[in-house]
Amino acid sequence: MTITKMTWRPQYRSSKFRHVFGKAATKENCYDGVPITRSVHDNHFCAINPRFIAVVTECAGGGAFLVLSVHHTGKVDPHHPKVSGHRGNVMDIKWNPFDDLCVASCSEDATVKIWDIPKHGLLKNITVPRKDLQGHSRRVGLIEWHPTASNVLFSSAYDYKIMVWNLDSPEQVIKNPVKTISLHTDMVLSMSFNTDGSRLATSCKDRKIRIIDPRTGALLQEANCKSHKANKVLFLGNLKMLISTGNSRWNHRQIALWDQEDLSVPLLQEDLDGSSGVLFPFYDPDTHMLYVAGKGDGNIRYYEVSSEKPYMQFLTEYRSLLPQKGMGIMPKRGLDVCSCEVFRFYRLVTIKGLIEPLSMIVPRRSESYQEDIYPMTASNEPAMSASDWFSGLDKGPLLMSLKPGSKLHDSYLDSVEAKAPISVLEAKRSQTRPGQMQLAHVQETLETKESREPKIFNDLKSWQGDSVQDKGVTSVTNGREPLLCSPPKTENELLQTFYRQQDEIRRLREMLCQRDVRIKQLELEIKNMRNSRGVY
Repeated sequence: MTITKMTWRPQYRSSKFRHVFGKAATKENCYDGVPITRSVHDNHFCAINPRFIAVVTECAGGGAFLVLSVHHTGKVDPHHPKVSGHRGNVMDIKWNPFDDLCVASCSEDATVKIWDIPKHGLLKNITVPRKDLQGHSRRVGLIEWHPTASNVLFSSAYDYKIMVWNLDSPEQVIKNPVKTISLHTDMVLSMSFNTDGSRLATSCKDRKIRIIDPRTGALLQEANCKSHKANKVLFLGNLKMLISTGNSRWNHRQIALWDQEDLSVPLLQEDLDGSSGVLFPFYDPDTHMLYVAGKGDGNIRYYEVSSEKPYMQFLTEYRSLLPQKGMGIMPKRGLDVCSCEVFRFYRLVTIKGLIEPLSMIVPRRSESYQEDIYPMTASNEPAMSASDWFSGLDKGPLLMSLKPGSKLHDSYLDSVEAKAPISVLEAKRSQTRPGQMQLAHVQETLETKESREPKIFNDLKSWQGDSVQDKGVTSVTNGREPLLCSPPKTENELLQTFYRQQDEIRRLREMLCQRDVRIKQLELEIKNMRNSRGVY
């Protein structure tokens, strides 16, 4: 008789993010005294980019929202200028992912408006939008920008319609959307795009999840799961899966995972608790981490998601005594990579009129850049124009590195590269072997950059020593038009001037740093081309 010997092995799961923890900002680094809206609509009411925070406020006679500099922490002036052009309460706001000075808002007045924000923030109330989109017949509750095409906006309203807008249209008032999607029988509760924007997922009050072709409006998939009443739905990056949050038939809060190609049965369902607040899902495709935050809760759960069973692994949760009404998230390019920050929330704490930044940090001993937790991520440059997308083209996002000094999306670098006969990237992509012509192009690009160096130093010197001139004229000659402004008369204006100067100093320092990195890259390109030419 043969006895089979069985050995027991514990199942250890290797993960870089097992010990991720939440670190709330100190009181002086929060935004205090913000009159956050008292609307009961289930939205975030907050939008963030690396320059500004936009938050919907409570006001009388129409709708408004505040735009604050991310560096303007502490007590907020109760008379701070607002964006106040809507006739009804503002229901949703979203920054343009490719323009940090452009924000969209929708309102109970059945309109969507596009606003241009001055680069140094608001100095007075803004009431006239750049674009006014008037197509819906009832109040507009949701807006979403296309993730890879520039100037394409989606809006959803209480008329059960989703409208697709082309903002490249020359008219200031646009009354006819490019496409109207009329597949829903009730109010749309959430919208989410996949990575390249070729699929749009929606959750509806009729309890169905739909996957739609956003260009044609065709219904591709539909889920009607009786054991899960979906409220919010979210694409999980390139995993070809969706996550939905909602309630079970016993009214427990629940999350469900779906295969985007088959919505007949969820891959996974998990009950969380018996609370009543809506669960907001947030996903980071770079770390494959899912964050679930409840409206009215003080805690945020986070999971690690994979494409193989068991699909989701609970990590831990952040707990706070202060309940959140809504949340905004900072784009990856605005994170502090030196402190190993992989995600940042901005929690709206209504009971204290507070916006509290919350950083999710991977504990590492080294203070150097951690390349394994910061892969290439979506940049702030569109992959295509609106006309390209409407003509049938689909493209994934352009990627960028978060490593300090490696960002090349800079107006100075772009202007130099535009003047060069051929870029280094085109030389690398060339199918022919490197030759004299390509080498000459790279050398010419390098010489062009070196010839610009004295101008940068002269501009920096003139800014530091001669910025304040006679008659209250401030001249900043860093390749831009001089700014004409009067001397600050109030404390608020003085603060705005200070923030402008800080931003300008930071921008010039980044420009100098990026110039040095770029020169080194070009020198390396020349060396590589010479070596490869010698091999041939």
